[in-house]
Amino acid sequence: FGDLTVTRTYVAACDNTTRGLFGGGFNAPNSGDSSNVMDYVTIASTGNASDFGDLAAAFREATACSNNSRGIFAGARGPAINTIEYVTIANTGNASDFGDLTVARGVGACAGN
Repeated sequence: FGDLTVTRTYVAACDNTTRGLFGGGFNAPNSGDSSNVMDYVTIASTGNASDFGDLAAAFREATACSNNSRGIFAGARGPAINTIEYVTIANTGNASDFGDLTVARGVGACAGN
């Protein structure tokens, strides 16, 4: 299909019917740093990802979900955080604060409609 803008693993992903978003992750290979990068692809066509914007915090192993309008990125490991951030999927740009989880956690589950 294509490549992300930065090589990384453990990204969180969400989508609407037009775009797929990939956020955060573990910078590869073996740099030890978490990422705040968000990329997107247009689902109907193949090709490399483009820069969407930045998350407020660098993380890996977060939870993400979406509906047709917004994408939510929550919690993470590396280090553990309790933040929840959102983006409007149709518009590129940086994530905005949505609130906080009750405790810092990563590798969770999420459901959208």
